[in-house]
Amino acid sequence: MLRHFLLVFILTGGVQAALDLCLPTANHRLFSGEPESYYMYVDRTFEGQTSKPWEGGTFGYVRNAMRIDGKVVFTKFHEGIDIAPVNRDSAGNPLDLVSSIADGQVVHTSLIAGHSNYGKYVVVEHKWENSSIYSLYAHLAEITCQTGDPVKAGAVLGRMGYTGAGLNRTRAHLHLELAMLMSRHFEEWHKIGVGKVNYHGIFNGMNLAGCDPARFFVEHKANPELSISTYIGAIPVHFKVTVPAKGIPDFVTRYPWICHGSADGAVSWEISFSATGLPVAFTPSQRQVDAPVVTSILPSTIPQRYLTRNLVNGQENRATLTPSGKQLVALLTDDFPTATEATPESEALNPKH
Repeated sequence: MLRHFLLVFILTGGVQAALDLCLPTANHRLFSGEPESYYMYVDRTFEGQTSKPWEGGTFGYVRNAMRIDGKVVFTKFHEGIDIAPVNRDSAGNPLDLVSSIADGQVVHTSLIAGHSNYGKYVVVEHKWENSSIYSLYAHLAEITCQTGDPVKAGAVLGRMGYTGAGLNRTRAHLHLELAMLMSRHFEEWHKIGVGKVNYHGIFNGMNLAGCDPARFFVEHKANPELSISTYIGAIPVHFKVTVPAKGIPDFVTRYPWICHGSADGAVSWEISFSATGLPVAFTPSQRQVDAPVVTSILPSTIPQRYLTRNLVNGQENRATLTPSGKQLVALLTDDFPTATEATPESEALNPKH
């Protein structure tokens, strides 16, 4: 265990300097207790009542309300946060500039709005704890940076807009994500399991597993020493999947701080997931399994498919992976056949945005 700790300490660069973070737009109401002015609302009709809840712009299961056994459950996952503009021109177009939340490098720009539900979007890579964390800025009106540009915290990337599916001028906003890269082999996985044209390489949103950026901003402001590994490690676990060990997964190599324990002699890996499908821990295991299997889940009387964006089926403490769940695990572990060997799955992993 000590050897493993020292290895992780070396791989992650030892003690890390505090992150220099800044909010991506001129809207700073996240820090002033005015969430209704920070988040962009959604239009909602539920049980005959229409509303415009700002909560629909937050991270997590905040959309598509359903009543199940007398309880209101939100079943659609929103992987980022929607930040409302503070400045508009006389026609109502947003004027807010969009900036990088931290030092990094632009690794992807999507200039054609119709190529994604994100519209025009930018991805910035941040080197935190010697691992790559990505921020994504979507629905831009224009992009003023280029792939390969180094950027500092606060560097302008573009201007807020309302490009992308289902938006209009009134609901113009910045959609911001903070994520880990699932696989460096995403393009092959996408060709097998999805089959549609992928315009974005490995920076397709389906390959970015996100956490709540707003909560990270708030907690980091309260504790500037907070690291991304500590933040992700504290996210509650909803279910665990054990997979056969085939060496150290590439994901663990790229995010060594996510590994809990020594891999010496492990015959499997137990992967802990949040309810949204974010991997928060990899633990070496001696459990013998021939294929990925759900080995733990938080019990619920509500069908688990509604609580896990259809990654897991079951109820109470009984659970199995759905086809989407199997695809997610395959992507995360790079355990899928080559395109020439594969038969496409009947159910592609649902887009998260």
